[in-house]
Amino acid sequence: MQLGTRWTSGDEPPRAVPEALRRGIRSVDDTIPGDQLGQPRPHWTLTWLEGKPIAELDTGVIVTLDADGKAVARNDPDDGFG
Repeated sequence: MQLGTRWTSGDEPPRAVPEALRRGIRSVDDTIPGDQLGQPRPHWTLTWLEGKPIAELDTGVIVTLDADGKAVARNDPDDGFG
């Protein structure tokens, strides 16, 4: 069993995050505009499902690894924004 963790988008992910997933997270983070009003950035949550890492941003973006080990970003269909 592996426990998850949280961190602020734009910050360095924890060491438990695989490098391929880090690249996907970085790609998503790069699309988030800076808030000039000082609002906090959203947070990532890392969880593990059947031994596979899943990173979910508070906004509903999910980054997982595909069968080839490459990062894939998608929106959560249950986030209420669809």
